[in-house]
Amino acid sequence: MVETGHHQHPPAPAAAGYPPVPSMAVNRGPTWAPAEQLHHLQYCIHSNPAWHETVVLAFQQYIVMLGTTVLLANTLVPPMGGDAGDKARVIQTILFMSGINTLLQTLIGTRLPTVMGVSFAYVLPVLSIIRDYNNGQFDSEKLRFRHTMRTVQGSLIISSFVNIIIGYGQAWGNLIRIFTPIIVVPVVSVASLGLFLRGFPLLANCVEIGLPMLILLIISQQYVKHFIPRISMILERYALLVCLALIWAFAAILTVSGAYNNVPVATKQSCRTDRAFLISSAPWIRVPYPFQWGTPIFRASHVFGMFGSAIVASAESTGVFFAASRLAGATAPPAHVVSRSVGLQGIGVLLQGIFGSITGNTASVENVGLLGLTRIGSRRVVQVSTGFMIFFSIFGKFGALFASIPPPIFGGIYCVLLGIVVAVGISFIQFTDTNSMRNMYVVGVSLFLSLSIAQYFYSNTSRAGYGPVRTAGGWFNDILNTFFASAPLVAIILATILDNTLEADHAINERGIPWWKPFQHRKGDSRNEEFYSMPLRINEYMPTRFL
Repeated sequence: MVETGHHQHPPAPAAAGYPPVPSMAVNRGPTWAPAEQLHHLQYCIHSNPAWHETVVLAFQQYIVMLGTTVLLANTLVPPMGGDAGDKARVIQTILFMSGINTLLQTLIGTRLPTVMGVSFAYVLPVLSIIRDYNNGQFDSEKLRFRHTMRTVQGSLIISSFVNIIIGYGQAWGNLIRIFTPIIVVPVVSVASLGLFLRGFPLLANCVEIGLPMLILLIISQQYVKHFIPRISMILERYALLVCLALIWAFAAILTVSGAYNNVPVATKQSCRTDRAFLISSAPWIRVPYPFQWGTPIFRASHVFGMFGSAIVASAESTGVFFAASRLAGATAPPAHVVSRSVGLQGIGVLLQGIFGSITGNTASVENVGLLGLTRIGSRRVVQVSTGFMIFFSIFGKFGALFASIPPPIFGGIYCVLLGIVVAVGISFIQFTDTNSMRNMYVVGVSLFLSLSIAQYFYSNTSRAGYGPVRTAGGWFNDILNTFFASAPLVAIILATILDNTLEADHAINERGIPWWKPFQHRKGDSRNEEFYSMPLRINEYMPTRFL
């Protein structure tokens, strides 16, 4: 890892006429200076484990992203009219495109070890498309599913240009340049906190397998290593895989023994290991190809509705990129790097529309949490994981086997991984004046309101996708409902306004700007080039605005 200096803010000068206030911290124990790099990271962004370890760690990254992929397919494919075979093909397409987009991002995007998974920001516009085709105008559910997918394809293709324009046009970079650590704290934290429904609520759908997963993961990864030092390194890095295998086997035993024979249908779908029907439905070998569902359908109302999703996905990825930089031992990504990554994200959405994915992409919060759990922020590990995504997307039967893991098991895993990302977001506050009431106000109001507003919009959205905003324009409703149901986007809006308008000029040091500013410019810090420069001297052949 590259060592960086520790910076500590100078103590505030004593007011005239008053003696200096003694520090209680000095009298009671040691204090810690702000650290630009997290302690105890075993591998940072450009250091790599041995190849055999890299492969296992990469497979672990694949497993973590698989849970969200299956969850989204379960949410959208049945209402579209798709059967188990359609769901298997959708999952294969998502995995294939996730592998391509992740590889692109780690090579010519942010270059951070982030997995590009599915974005739930596109769910509301997709539900609007489903509603429009749910009036009995098709002779079969198969036809309705294909027609819906073709419309989703067309909407994704057009909406992708929103990301491309704001990214490569540097509009998003100009927004990032007015960020400070005070803004980053709520943006990163709510990128994870806003996903709390993927934690214990998902786990609680089948407590008998979800809760043991959570408890076993915590005990084996954090406690057992102290009692058996010889295997401490194995547990730190691979406890998630070991625990998942044990609980998955336990769930299979419960299924075979008939424990779920006389329970409600919802319980069977959550707990049984044979209810997904993916293994029997998935083809042995199938390569996703362009326009696999047919010619894309372009409808203005649906396209405009997805414009909001494109911006929300950019906001979500921004928070995740800052968290990934911290867990990878890198400096905060400069504004131009975040902007080019958003532009590349748009190219990824364009490819997803062409190949027939069900939603656009965003940086996976759960996989960034895995960097913190294993303490390995290596870029190569994530790049190798794309091989697993592409392999299992082509060889469907093998991929369907792992896709049949019960969702509550993933819920137990996400309780830990998402919590780590929340803590990473909070850690950015060390570079500001933590005793400033002004900073407390900005962070507190931004955190609370972003979560509260997003929860209001979510809880008042029906299963059919009708949100609190209900005007005559369906596309307008989709944009606003998607905007305000996203905690990261609301946090960006609130924190940016508050931090840049409340005594901003008089609180430059309090806001951490002297520390932050060098990282936000291309030549501001020498390490920016080390962590974020393009491979193979690509930057020498590309216009500066695209770098």
